[in-house]
Amino acid sequence: MRSAVESREIILGEYIIENDATVRDAAKQFKVSKSTVHKDVTERLRRSNPGLWKQVRRVLEKNKSERHIRGGLATRRKYKGE
Repeated sequence: MRSAVESREIILGEYIIENDATVRDAAKQFKVSKSTVHKDVTERLRRSNPGLWKQVRRVLEKNKSERHIRGGLATRRKYKGE
């Protein structure tokens, strides 16, 4: 039988892959902290489901490489008053 944490890491991983979501998006969706999401999908998921972990890692790496762009867009929206 799986514990709630083991189930959560699978669910979070699948959500991130299906929605191309960021850690922040997943945390908001599942009402847990960003730290919890990050620990679940980087550490716990790696041990319990290495195949899913590799897919999640690709999405997280893509998000990391684009974060400076998203930050710039957010700043732009802030100063344009959107």
